[in-house]
Amino acid sequence: MISTSTPARSVAAALAAAGVLAGAALLGSAPQAAAADGPASGSAALAAAHEAATDATTLDTLSRFFAREGAVTEKAAAPRIEGAAVPVRTLSAEFVAGKPGASIASLDYLASTAVSSDGQKASLWTLPGAGKDGDWQVVNIATGDDEARYTAAGARKLPGGTVFHEPQIDAWYVQKGDRVLPLDQDAVRAVGKRGTTLSAYRTRVHAAYADKLPGSAYARKGEAGGYGPAAKEGSGPAIAAASTTGTALTAGSLAAAGGALAVVALCGVTALRLRNRRRTG
Repeated sequence: MISTSTPARSVAAALAAAGVLAGAALLGSAPQAAAADGPASGSAALAAAHEAATDATTLDTLSRFFAREGAVTEKAAAPRIEGAAVPVRTLSAEFVAGKPGASIASLDYLASTAVSSDGQKASLWTLPGAGKDGDWQVVNIATGDDEARYTAAGARKLPGGTVFHEPQIDAWYVQKGDRVLPLDQDAVRAVGKRGTTLSAYRTRVHAAYADKLPGSAYARKGEAGGYGPAAKEGSGPAIAAASTTGTALTAGSLAAAGGALAVVALCGVTALRLRNRRRTG
């Protein structure tokens, strides 16, 4: 997971930039990843994430979420959870740094797809709460169903492969063995329609991001928090939770924010990530 610790003010500014749905309470206290490399993704974890997504309080929040622009009333929204939760992986900092044996991506969060009565879709991002036996909690609601769509597309294109997201260019890929194949147009622009080798992909992301990892001079200058006002024009994408299609706050980056996430949770807001809805390539 590629992320940086973010000051409370930066998180609040990012939430404001993305647009927040006031009055929709997050569930419970600030969640934390169960381990340094992210939450679990086994059958028990997927079932627990699904349970959190189908909780009555979550569905009530979803009704308000889907009604936020007046397309449907809260009462008529009748949200439902469609399909199982899916693991969402993000380009790994260790892979970017060139660490021998590093996986191409690390688990960020589990996502469930919600659908309203008028066809709107949203993705519920879930993480386990603090402690070994922490209950899974919904930490964000994002428009669209990117996570589930690209997971399914990757399984069709390269069965048994690892689907992952490169947030700096909002690209989705699937990797298996020595092959890295694109799943959307952003990925096609990065690696071509036929994809690339694992080695070539590592070379590309190392050249693009290795000098922007946490602990780098780039990060120490405060520019590794994304595409915020402090970022210098032409300085390139940051290794953070930002996306070129909007302010993307991943669950992992929110957890990394520590106290800032607690502030967000206590204020009772649900982050709304606006993102382009693309069809898989």
